[in-house]
Amino acid sequence: MAMLYGMLHVMQNDAFARSALESELQQAVAHQQFELHYQPQLDSQGRVTAAEALVRWQHPERGLVLPGKFIELAEQTGLILPLGQWVMEQACGQLQAWATQPGYAHLRLAVNISQLQFRQKDFVAQVLGLIEQHGIQAGLLELEITESMLVEDLSDIIEKMGALRRSGVTFSLDDFGTGYSSLNHLKRLPLNQIKIDQSFVRDVLTDANDASIARTVVALGHNLGLTVIAEGVETAEQHAFLAACGCEFFQGFLFSPALPIAAFERYVQDSTPRGATRCAGATPWAA
Repeated sequence: MAMLYGMLHVMQNDAFARSALESELQQAVAHQQFELHYQPQLDSQGRVTAAEALVRWQHPERGLVLPGKFIELAEQTGLILPLGQWVMEQACGQLQAWATQPGYAHLRLAVNISQLQFRQKDFVAQVLGLIEQHGIQAGLLELEITESMLVEDLSDIIEKMGALRRSGVTFSLDDFGTGYSSLNHLKRLPLNQIKIDQSFVRDVLTDANDASIARTVVALGHNLGLTVIAEGVETAEQHAFLAACGCEFFQGFLFSPALPIAAFERYVQDSTPRGATRCAGATPWAA
């Protein structure tokens, strides 16, 4: 009986903590207590060609909160919709600012899109409206979708992707190989890029299966006319292996964690083909 009471007490505490976090998250959305950090994406020559925009919650008491602590709750409560809209607005505004600066005007910016966002009937109109409002090149905006989104409404997803692709927006499939998509899904999606998930990159040097998966993803991507990027690259040895497989783009702590905008722009300025070696001792931060 004591064990049962203990379990009930834990469940009550968890429910209270969740309720409190939900209330705080509602306030955060209302008062825009968020900021974007930018993780560089580099080509095989060590040049920064793009960045992934990653949201951070600047909590008034807890400080900087990483998305792993609140994104799932935001999705479950529907708060991901106003939060996702804010992220898109900020990303388009940043592309607009970079367009006037020669050192950054070439950069693409990747934005993660949730399933709830994509399901909105006016999602395409929202994105195109922001592109027009900010006067940015659509080809510099990359939307990242995950395999888990493909479980339902695949035809609707393909239709919306196609409409945005025709306007120049590009798409990347994140977490490839960890979700539910089939090769039939993959060939139907109007993608530009696929990502080798960090769960495969982590043990690519010690696990023969992960090494085979990485080689297969690169070959599959190229055969489908897609570029391939590896995320979660943490060591020079992982980078060398993936480059030898033909992977063209890389992202991870070997190069840089996600950075506030000023630090990211300094990184771009300082980046050279030797950047990967120079940053090899970078401390891993949460994505």
